[in-house]
Formats: sequence, structure tokens, C-alpha cells
Amino acid sequence: MATVTSNTPPKSFSLSISNPLKPLTPKSPSLRFPPRNNHHRLSINAAVSSPPPNSPSPDYRFEILSESLPFIQKFRGKTIVVKYGGAAMTSPELKASVVSDLVLLACVGLRPILVHGGGPDINRYLKQLNIPAEFRDGLRVTDATTMEIVSMVLVGKVNKNLVSLINAAGATAVGLSGHDGRLLTARPVPNSDQLGFVGEVARVDPSVLRPLVGSGYIPVIASVAADEAGQAYNINADTVAGELAAALGAEKLILLTDVAGILEDREDVGSLVKEIDIKGVKKMIEDGKVGGGMIPKVKCCIRSLAQGVKTASIIDGRRQHSLLHEIMSDEGAGTMITG
Repeated sequence: MATVTSNTPPKSFSLSISNPLKPLTPKSPSLRFPPRNNHHRLSINAAVSSPPPNSPSPDYRFEILSESLPFIQKFRGKTIVVKYGGAAMTSPELKASVVSDLVLLACVGLRPILVHGGGPDINRYLKQLNIPAEFRDGLRVTDATTMEIVSMVLVGKVNKNLVSLINAAGATAVGLSGHDGRLLTARPVPNSDQLGFVGEVARVDPSVLRPLVGSGYIPVIASVAADEAGQAYNINADTVAGELAAALGAEKLILLTDVAGILEDREDVGSLVKEIDIKGVKKMIEDGKVGGGMIPKVKCCIRSLAQGVKTASIIDGRRQHSLLHEIMSDEGAGTMITG
């Protein structure tokens, strides 16, 4: 119960909700979202003339919803591929933010697909087993033992944890890896003699994904896959997300990172480039303005755009609800690259 005084006598009202809204369900009668746990009777008795301090008024909330309508209309029914990594994987608050954003986007008609790695978890388990983690040029050196750990952690732990979180938030997720349904076929990277079982994507077959996204499921994909002979490979999650987005003809590819986006001056966080085309970002690489770990991310975006993805964004995953900021606003949450 809330009471606020004003110059005029407040009006009292009572709101009672006994029948909660039905959860969103897929079109197929055999595929259902689990009912949300909202079977509670809500009763509010209040005397209100204006909202309490620091509390948004109903009109303000309705205004926000109204402003979201053009973005919902633009992206409804469109596939959005999100690569999940960085701080958003290690912070419980940011992880909850990403999950709630995905569920909301699915509920308003978008078709999100989540691709993930899991470097911090892999490192932790390797340390527990007294196996040293070794990197070359930013890539994990992956021998047979390390590959076994990578598969167990990404597919068995990280993937299923994300699926459980999305399910608990009210949507329905399905956990997959590149192995499942021959979604991804891997091949060794050119310098595999130095890196071991580190792979790249040789082929994508999205057949297993189409009925899932079409029926309202959120696929959650671990970035491991096998070659034609069945040998497993560890593949960069950015690369997997980009290749999947291209194969699906996605409307948007989004890479969650630990930086604000592409900066005009790498030393100045205020020099964020909000939007740039392929030609412009290639010139930034040539001029040395884009360097380090940002180069493979930008090249991943360029490759996906060249294969038909409409836009690719590198956004700040350290920001709460960065996915909603990127999709549901003109401002965005990082850098958007266009074809």
C-alpha cells in the first residue's frame, strides 16, 4: 500500500488481478513454454495523486513502451545472433541482465540465438587439475587433455547453466554444440602444429536451428565442433557466432565485449565510433586505430556482413541491459558496423 499527499484530496483505488497473463507459446501445439510462476493474487489499495519520489509514474512506463514499438516492429520475427562473453559471463548481475534481455526480446517476437565460449571457467578447471593454460597469439593451446576439459566445461557446465537460467526466467532454451545435428563442421587452423586442436568453421548446417527458432525456443550454442572424422576442436566463439549469423541470414550479429566499442582514439573512451561501414572500419585497421584483440572481432563482423548479415555490432557487455540498449534504441550500446 502506498500513500502520497498533495494539495488536492487523493483518490483511492483498488486493483485486483486473479487471472495472470498467459505466457507466450510457440505456434506449434506440441511445443510449449513452461508456465511462469505468477499464479498469485495481486491486490493493491492505494491513495495516489502522483508517484512517490524516485518511482516512475505509470505514464512514464507507458511512454517507454510506446517508444519501443517501432523497434519491436522492425525486429519482430527477425533472427538476432548474440555472442556472449567477457565480464557478462563472470558477473552474476550482468549474467542476469543478459538473460532477462534475451527473454524479453523473445517475448516481443524476436528470434535470439546465444553463442558462448567460457574461458574463465575453463581456466579454473584446468587449474584445479594442475594443467597449465597456455596461449599463443590470443588462442588457447589445446592438446588432447585440454580439449577434453574444454568440451566438458563448455558443453556440460556453461551451456546447461545458461539454459537453466533462461528457462527459469520464463522462456524455453535448448542447449547445443557444434556437434549436434552437424550444426558446425570444423577443420584445424593453419598453424595447428603449434596450437593443437584449435579449429575454424569449415561448414555450417543450420537445419537443426530453424525449427527451434521458428517454434519459439532460444538456442544456446557452445563453440566446440568436430571435423569430418569426428575429432573435436575448440573454436573461437566470435567466429562461430559470425558464421551462424551468415548461414541463417540474421538481421543482426551482436558481440558482447569488455570495451565500449570501436574507439577513434584507443586511449580515449569518449571517442566511441557509434556507426561505421565496412570501408571505414577497414581503413581504421590500416591506420592502426583498431588493434589488438579488437581486430579479430572486427574481421568477424566484416565477414558476416559480406555474407548477408544486415548489421553487426560490438557492444559494451559491462553495461546493464546492453542488449536492449542496442536493439531498442537509436543510441545503441557500442559500435554498429554496416555493409
